[in-house]
Amino acid sequence: MLRHFSPPLFLLLLTLGCASLPSDLTLPTADTIYVGDIVTVNPSNDVAEALAIKDGLILAVGDEASVLRHSGMGTTVIQLGNAALLPGFVDPHSHFLLHGVPFSGFANVSRPPVGSIESAADIIVELKRMAKQRKLQKGEWLIAYGYEKEAFADQREMTVDDLDPHFPDNPVVMIHVSSHGAVLNSAAFKAVGIDAFTPTPPGGVIVRKADGLEPAGLIMETPFFGLMRALPAADEEQTLQAMHAAQLHYAANGYTTIQDGATSGPGVAILQRAAEEGRLFLDVVSLPTMDIFPKLVGKPGIAFGAPYRGRLKLGGVKSVTDGSPQGRTAYWTEPMLVTGPGGEKNWRGQPIVPQAALNEIFRLAYANGVQTYTHSNADAAIDMFLAAHLAAGAPEGRRPVIIHSQFIRPEQLDAYAKIGAVPSFFSNHAFFWGDVHLANLGAPRADFLSPLRSATDRGLHFTNHSDYGVTPLDPLFMLWTATERSSRSGRIMGETERVSVAEALRAITIDAAYQYFEEDTKGSIEPGKLADLVILESNPLDASGEQLRDIAILETIKESTTVWKTEPASP
Repeated sequence: MLRHFSPPLFLLLLTLGCASLPSDLTLPTADTIYVGDIVTVNPSNDVAEALAIKDGLILAVGDEASVLRHSGMGTTVIQLGNAALLPGFVDPHSHFLLHGVPFSGFANVSRPPVGSIESAADIIVELKRMAKQRKLQKGEWLIAYGYEKEAFADQREMTVDDLDPHFPDNPVVMIHVSSHGAVLNSAAFKAVGIDAFTPTPPGGVIVRKADGLEPAGLIMETPFFGLMRALPAADEEQTLQAMHAAQLHYAANGYTTIQDGATSGPGVAILQRAAEEGRLFLDVVSLPTMDIFPKLVGKPGIAFGAPYRGRLKLGGVKSVTDGSPQGRTAYWTEPMLVTGPGGEKNWRGQPIVPQAALNEIFRLAYANGVQTYTHSNADAAIDMFLAAHLAAGAPEGRRPVIIHSQFIRPEQLDAYAKIGAVPSFFSNHAFFWGDVHLANLGAPRADFLSPLRSATDRGLHFTNHSDYGVTPLDPLFMLWTATERSSRSGRIMGETERVSVAEALRAITIDAAYQYFEEDTKGSIEPGKLADLVILESNPLDASGEQLRDIAILETIKESTTVWKTEPASP
């Protein structure tokens, strides 16, 4: 429980000798002072005793007596008690717009702990429940999220034959947990124009029935991206209204800076409108996708990397080189131990874009001073990034970000260090799909997923993300997966790649700010920086194991204004 002292009580304490008046009356007076564990995340990882803020900025941080010298008649002094104050979390990669409209109309077909699905029969029950709840009419779409065959004991992929008998008159789409594929029923295939005569597009997968022609149900990558463009979408007003609740969800998880990790053309327009209308209360970094980037760069009113306007900035261009490791569409130099999603043998996956196209995006980006963000999960896809960076002249100081960098080779980490790249890792994979990766890849590759310790040893400014909605936003869970690396079965996925809580914390604070070129204003508690803060119920530096992931978030503060606070317990 946080204890608030009003100015009159504080003055009474002063007169009783419990504190002293400011010795230097010329010192600026703080608006608010917090006393307790202040986890600074500064270069020394100090834990201070007190913090003063004024006009949305950090005024002073240090020992209690020194900071209290900035108190005055208008200062609110807050005793943290057992709670701890940290820098607000900086989201290195998620999909704000994709999940900005609430999932109220979607069925949750995720397995625990995100959902409750453990069999194909459970999925049919959940789809029928949602259809009834929505009073679904003939021809209306029924959409679900979180599907993965690993939820089932037999791990059999669901097909049109599982769905059609129950939903003959409605297009059904179950989005794969990776957000890189989906299982469709026959009505959905008909609605989007995919049939036995549809060629599989480059970079994509359409799983076929035994005849080798009729779609079986699962599609991945490029045909899936086409499907997503065809699905019914909320209109602009609905999306704008939903942004408030979406931001609250991020704020409830302690984030003060968030990302839209793959912004479409309409998405850029709607974010700009939200910014102009003052609808954003968290800082939003938008990454327009490579297909629209050439139309945006140099356009009047479009400035990449510029200061925030209405809490929005375009941070860079997003390219996608491969797919999903848990969906078996990542791009490898060595084959997987299992077949591909369509039964392909000696399967290494495939690139989603040609190398030449990626090279051109990098040339255009670097010529215009734009930061690059590249989705690359497996080592062959990372080779594509490195080749594109080299082909574009390999300029220094650009901090290219490689999103996921999940299954990287040690020499590729060396290359990252040489060019100043920022790997944005995804340690949640250790828990959610560590056992899957072990079966698909074998121990040597699986245990080197998101190699945080190896990156630390090379001096890399790595970040760590949730890829929301692929996994929950929960930053304390991310701290746990980074420090424990335990799979669902309890197997440790690469014990030597564990990092300390302090090191894991930097990946979602100061190093995440570094990723955005914002380390001078965010990510640590130091004088002159923004008062972007989060209050936790206890100090994470004192926790370990499951204690760490169970720490609750009490309050999130953006530039000294509370944007989310837990409801007090009922008396």
